[in-house]
Amino acid sequence: MHTFRVWAPSASAVDVVLRDGTLPLNSVDDGWWEREVVEAHHGTDYAFSVDGSEPLPDPRSAWQPDGVHGFSRVFDADRFEWTDEVWTGRDVRGSVFYELHIGTFTPEGTLDAAADNVDYLALLGVEVVSLLPVAAFPGTQGWGYDGVHLYAVHDPYGGPEALQRFVDRCHEAGLAVCLDVVYNHLGPSGNRLAEFGPYFTDRHSTPWGPAVNLDDTGSTEVRRWICDNALRWFRSFHFDALRLDAVHAFLDDSPTHLLAQLSTETAELSAEVGRPLGLVAESDLNDPRMVEPVSAGGRGMTAQWSDDFHHALHSLLTGERFGYYVDFGPVEVFAKTLTKVFLHDGSYSTFRGANWGRPVDPAKHSGGEFLVYTSNHDQVGNRALGDRPALTPGQLAIGAALVLTSPYTPMLFMGEEWGASTPWRFFTDYEEPELAEAVRTGRRREFAAFGWDAEQIPDPQDPETWRSSVLDWSEPDESPHHELLHWYRHLLTFRAKMPELRDDRLESVGISYDPGGAWLVVTRGSLRVVANLQAAEAVVPIDAGDAWIVMAYGTADTVDGGVRLPGHGVAIVAV
Repeated sequence: MHTFRVWAPSASAVDVVLRDGTLPLNSVDDGWWEREVVEAHHGTDYAFSVDGSEPLPDPRSAWQPDGVHGFSRVFDADRFEWTDEVWTGRDVRGSVFYELHIGTFTPEGTLDAAADNVDYLALLGVEVVSLLPVAAFPGTQGWGYDGVHLYAVHDPYGGPEALQRFVDRCHEAGLAVCLDVVYNHLGPSGNRLAEFGPYFTDRHSTPWGPAVNLDDTGSTEVRRWICDNALRWFRSFHFDALRLDAVHAFLDDSPTHLLAQLSTETAELSAEVGRPLGLVAESDLNDPRMVEPVSAGGRGMTAQWSDDFHHALHSLLTGERFGYYVDFGPVEVFAKTLTKVFLHDGSYSTFRGANWGRPVDPAKHSGGEFLVYTSNHDQVGNRALGDRPALTPGQLAIGAALVLTSPYTPMLFMGEEWGASTPWRFFTDYEEPELAEAVRTGRRREFAAFGWDAEQIPDPQDPETWRSSVLDWSEPDESPHHELLHWYRHLLTFRAKMPELRDDRLESVGISYDPGGAWLVVTRGSLRVVANLQAAEAVVPIDAGDAWIVMAYGTADTVDGGVRLPGHGVAIVAV
């Protein structure tokens, strides 16, 4: 027996369409329609017809076995036999994140194949597996940010039960799991929500079209649709955290912002289930109020990404200064982001053409509330060629050391730990020819403004664009990948053992540097992270006479007045 329910507030009639017939639903309160069907159960296919429309997938469908345009299928989440009863959860602040995309993490591109690599991640030393979106999206391969069925798990990845198996396996290995969710827009293919009710509003506009309705007529149920979705991932799939995509695109003028509502409801569920549940925001606002309590007027997020740290480190190591990197690059800029989180904390942003951000008060905020990284899916995939940073192995080692010894919550992007040579490109799989061409043309037009020829830009619809982005798991056994992987493992092990490196007080970190950018030294208690940023061998001065090398990428030795390092060398020194 199963009860079919759907919200369609303006409909005169709603039917549930089964494979062997159609049954009318009954109108109940607040625009909802429902009917109990004795013959329906886990695995029953169905759709809805609104005022005689063609069959439409359920807006809360948990299973789309035939793709985003097909019938929905009943999924009983309670059938799964969990084995993680002893899992007590993890506070994600200060934990090491590992961002991965199911479709390119393994050659198979499935959740079960990814689960086979969980022990590798545990041995690497990461603590939170952060999945890119798994909500059902068009086609077989894609980034997942064009999902249209937010309650369903992409069937080519293995579907909803495979996701439960994956989370259960991670918990068995001692790893928390974070899921990337997209509530600021829906994809263009398979999006039929407007035929049910006012899920969108013309009151606001976004780069993707009409905004999700958070503050207009009917918004109470739309907000419920979002919050229920988030709570379901925690409750029925045992996720430990959610990463909320581009929250600056939540256009909400209601008295209680959606993020504050979601924060409050998540805290209530956390108390109910007896384990920490986190909300990690991707925000372009550089506003610490994002992670301040709802009771104090904040949005109540557990943590937020810090792109300023990435931009400062990337520009320092690569020398790139174009686009949004224009204000970054000098070593003193990196020093500011290492100690004060944001470069733009009320200062003028050349790229945005406006004063931007707010300062972070170290008396109110810890570094653990901010995620930092040398790369992530956006910073790689949104480059013209989807190329990873073109750095020497030594520069990659420097980047790793600066992230993993910072006072912030560190995050790795899959493959960076061995300096993966595979790109991570933008790829799609739309079946509509006009949509495919629009994506292809738009991508080429976007990068033409930066001087790229159209033929240089990988075609998002070409299957080879996806295939070229799949990690090559033979690389970790080869040089120089193997040496870099060893460095990452060593760093992660050392970070886990040393209280100085887990101290997330912003005032606990210090930095000295050569004004010309030749070297820098980060202070973490009795430890010094010493980096030679130039290609030639150099002696980097440190403020201690009695020092010894704890670890180094390559060679390193102490000399009078400092540490001798090869070009692009890095070492951790105890004083």
